Amino acid sequence: MLSRLRELRREEETLLRVKAALHDQLRRLRTLGQMDNEAAINQTQLHLSLQGDKEEEEEEESDS
Repeated sequence: MLSRLRELRREEETLLRVKAALHDQLRRLRTLGQMDNEAAINQTQLHLSLQGDKEEEEEEESDS
């Protein structure tokens, strides 16, 4: 009976370590996901900025 209790406590400790590791990994993945979203937003802003600059150049050329 005592040995079974010790075994269960070791299993519990192992499961708690696995839970903590999975939680940490999930937190890191969420951070990476946010960084990917920020990169996509920055790329969109850059694209729109470049597109606006191109349109301004075309207007200046047509005015000349």
